[in-house]
Order: sequence, then C-alpha cells, then structure tokens
Amino acid sequence: MTNILIVDDDINIVKLVDIHLSEHGYNVFQAKDGMEALEILEKAACDLAIVDVMMPFMDGYTLTKMIRKQYDIPVILLTAKSEIEDKELGFQAGTDDYLVKPFEPKELTFRMKALLRRFDHQPDEAILQIGNTTINKKSYEVQVGKRTLLLPLKEFELLSYLISNPKLVFSREHLIEQIWGLDYEGDARTVDVHIKRLRERFSNLTDDFQIKTVRGVGYLLEVHRK
Repeated sequence: MTNILIVDDDINIVKLVDIHLSEHGYNVFQAKDGMEALEILEKAACDLAIVDVMMPFMDGYTLTKMIRKQYDIPVILLTAKSEIEDKELGFQAGTDDYLVKPFEPKELTFRMKALLRRFDHQPDEAILQIGNTTINKKSYEVQVGKRTLLLPLKEFELLSYLISNPKLVFSREHLIEQIWGLDYEGDARTVDVHIKRLRERFSNLTDDFQIKTVRGVGYLLEVHRK
C-alpha cells in the first residue's frame, strides 16, 4: 500500500485529505507540524509528502528542504497564497508541485499519481515475454513467433502496460491517464478504439493473451499459460 504523509496544522484540511485518500486506497499518516512529520518519516517509509506552508515551529519551506536532504520522495506544498514569489520559494526549497488552497481533493489525487509515477524506482523491464510473444520497449517491436510487428506508439504503450499488469482490471479513465496523460482532452472512447485495433491485430496471430472487457468497469489482459 502507498503511504502518504499529510502535514498541516489545520485539522479540517487533514481530515478532508485523509478521508479522500483513504477512500482511494492510500495509507495516510498525519502530522500537525514539521517536527512531528520528521518523527514519522524516521519510523515509516512514506512515498509522498503533502506539506502546508504556514505551520508553527517549522514552516513548510524548511520542512521541504529537510525532506529533500534526507528522503527521496516527492513533495506537494499546500498554501493559501498564489503569488509567484511564494511559488518561487517553494520550488527553491525543493517541492515537486504546488497546490493553492482551497483545492479540490480530486485535483490533489491527480497530482499525487503523476508524481508517484515519476518517482517509481521499480526496475522497468525492457523485454516483456508471454509465451511466444515478446515486447521490446527499447525498439518498440512486438514479435510473435517469427513475425515482427511495429505498432503505432499509443497501441504499443497500451499493450505494454496491460501485459505488464496481467489480470488487473483498469478503467478507461485510468488507461487514459497512464498512456495519454493528464492533459489529454479527448474522449475516453479512444481507449475502446485502440483496444479494438489490438484485438484485430493479435486475435489471429496468437492465443498467448486476450484483452477482455469487464462490463461497467474497463479492461484486463488475461494470460493463457500453455
């Protein structure tokens, strides 16, 4: 489970973020000031910190600097100020993102997910293998037996993502976020189109895998072991 540290002396903000993130499957640690936050970081392996700027004992800029020196995790600063000078201080302190109060919890979640992807230190295997199907992430080639295919980029990225996460169900919105990015303004049906093309390409080539529709949810890739 992903551990998130929220540091804010405003109990209402802490409760709001805690409830929202817990509903999305995150494990939340709470701290009311910088000193308490550092104590938590010494004991718990946190994956991301959400830090308020204006706090007693130690402000968010100072805490961010200390986190940056000791821990390799992303930081999102929360502030009631939107002036460019305040943002500059935040980024100079080492923050990775900046969110102005009041904010939508959903936007906080989007920003968190983007940062967690960037800070994901798990090794990214260049070669994916399922039966006689091989995906080469460096050359962007898919080989089925002796046949080599060069797919359009988004089809390749979508197939690679699904094969990297077999048996997991993903919503169209999640796949849009992962493959097309948060700034994509197109329709979620784009996923349906690309899934259809992948099925058409591989249905007669291999039975190593099958992309299945989970009604009302999204898609999953099922591996057929031989």
